[in-house]
Amino acid sequence: MKHKETIGHMAACFTVVIWGTTFISTKILLRDFQPLEILFFRFIMGFLVLAAANPRRLKTTDFYQEAVFMAAGLCGICLYYLLENIALTYTMASNVGVITSVAPFFTAILAHFLMKSEEKLRIRFLLGFAAAMAGIFLISFNGAKLSLNPTGDFLALLAAFIWGCYAILTRKISSFGYPVILATRRTFFYGLLFMMPALFFLDFKPDLSRFSDSSYLFWIFYLGVGASALCFVTWNYAVKVLGAVKTSVYIYMVPVITVVTSFLILKERITPLSGAGTLLALSGLVISEYKGKKEGL
Repeated sequence: MKHKETIGHMAACFTVVIWGTTFISTKILLRDFQPLEILFFRFIMGFLVLAAANPRRLKTTDFYQEAVFMAAGLCGICLYYLLENIALTYTMASNVGVITSVAPFFTAILAHFLMKSEEKLRIRFLLGFAAAMAGIFLISFNGAKLSLNPTGDFLALLAAFIWGCYAILTRKISSFGYPVILATRRTFFYGLLFMMPALFFLDFKPDLSRFSDSSYLFWIFYLGVGASALCFVTWNYAVKVLGAVKTSVYIYMVPVITVVTSFLILKERITPLSGAGTLLALSGLVISEYKGKKEGL
């Protein structure tokens, strides 16, 4: 069991490292692609990669299980990313970064009430959450002016809640006992299915000629194969082994990875505020994951 938990922590850590670097690929692709186009192409590619990795058909036992897969696809693949992208059109990216980082809190609250026997809300989680949010706030508003926008900020908060729902649904799916790749592929399928109507209402252009640019092709592969197919499998595996709450706190690392990557690749300076924020965010992760001697911790 200890060995499995170690692999679970490694899988969660690997996932957020990749997710924390996706801002580079997204920033480059946004030159010629709309957010919805990036989202659709990356998950289509992710679905095809998972289908190639394990072409077996997943047969669920009843409609209830199929409904859980549908809900997971709607929440984690379709709604979360759409809400986050729409929120970015109304409010500052820093606002969205801080607000969506509240997702572990929603996950913990939902797990506490819906999965009482498995995932209990601990004091150490709340302390870790407070430390991490303080750190993420320092990172996101490093030298920037705090500016509230009710519409965009609410959409970002809703996205965080939706991700919490996805985490609980993923935990439920893991109890069905299906191979992680097959389960993730089924979730992708429903996510893409629910995404289809948005293609007709938002600015989507099925123009594949843009991928003749090798840079665009490379970064969409990075998003589709790495950040989608591979990372959703490793994330779902972590949820299966560690639980929804323990895995969700690794989200605190995403802004930290972004700061480090910006320094290494984009040569952006790490300021005292971003440095302090990084330490606080990491402290929040450590506190949340720490196993206290007393059960109440």
